[in-house]
Amino acid sequence: MAAQEDEHWWFVGRRHILRRLLARNLADKAQNPLLLDAGSGTGGNLPLLAEFGNVHAFEYDAGARQSARDKWAGDILFGEMPDNIPFESKNFDLITMFDVLEHVERDSDSLRALSQRLADDGRILLTVPAMPWLWSRHDELHHHQRRYTPDSLREAAEKAGLEVVELAYFNTLLFPLAVVQRIAERVFNRHAETDLMPHPVVNAALAGVFGLERWIVGNVPLPFGLSLYASLRKS
Repeated sequence: MAAQEDEHWWFVGRRHILRRLLARNLADKAQNPLLLDAGSGTGGNLPLLAEFGNVHAFEYDAGARQSARDKWAGDILFGEMPDNIPFESKNFDLITMFDVLEHVERDSDSLRALSQRLADDGRILLTVPAMPWLWSRHDELHHHQRRYTPDSLREAAEKAGLEVVELAYFNTLLFPLAVVQRIAERVFNRHAETDLMPHPVVNAALAGVFGLERWIVGNVPLPFGLSLYASLRKS
């Protein structure tokens, strides 16, 4: 991830969509809002978040924290959800979790703990992998606990005492390719190395197709997709 997230099509395309979602969720906030990135990984999203406000971050893995610090000079602390979340004295306007919740065993408890760091009118913006029937070796290699449906993600949020402001699919345009790949893996019992960097032409084409969804997300409800996003607030 640390080596590829600046250029790999999935990260590039997703950042286009995240930029739009961030703008939507911070539209009514004061200048320079306070942001918390929960589970910052190797830091690929931190420069993007810094475009929108004053960013703090935490990450469980020491190697990932160091990689993040090599990319971004802000405050990245150790943290573990749900019982060891730093920044106790701060109230954040927006807390982000980009493909993090699926790694956490106690998802509702973690959302509830994060909500205690929210300002009264703050929001949690998260993304997760969707459609449990697409579960594959890719999920196992990335230590996923689950893939979500809209109902299961809504249930986790409401169990945490949070209200769902918006919840929808994305990564829809490339969905047919993913389905064909998953079927091929099961038929031939072979795992496709999807984490490898594709040929530059292929990589640019996939990033371009994925990134097109930034003009759709939030305007037209997509009927399916490889991922879900949700905006949550305190009930």
